[in-house]
Amino acid sequence: MSELLRGGPDALVKATEELDRVVGRERLVTEGDIPNLPYIEAIVKETTRLHPVTPLLSPRISREDASVDSYDIPAGTLVFANVWAIGRDPAVWGPGTMPTSSGRRGSSGAAWT
Repeated sequence: MSELLRGGPDALVKATEELDRVVGRERLVTEGDIPNLPYIEAIVKETTRLHPVTPLLSPRISREDASVDSYDIPAGTLVFANVWAIGRDPAVWGPGTMPTSSGRRGSSGAAWT
């Protein structure tokens, strides 16, 4: 998350201002505050997209023959979903969505500034 907050010059300032405005400095954040913290929620979601808790989901066994893109998967095949790769796939997220890219979201946190 700190990677995303360092990405844009105003990212940390904007997150801090949102937190101060919604929660203040006299109490801790509660679950009820989350709907009122869209900027911080976006930072958390982007963090989990780029850095999932586990890179691979639990393995599954295909129940029937299937085709995914150019891959044929026979029934009974052990299949893993690579969440890390999906979260960084420009075909899914569009060009310029990686922390090192040069598009609209070229630097981490730039999308939220």
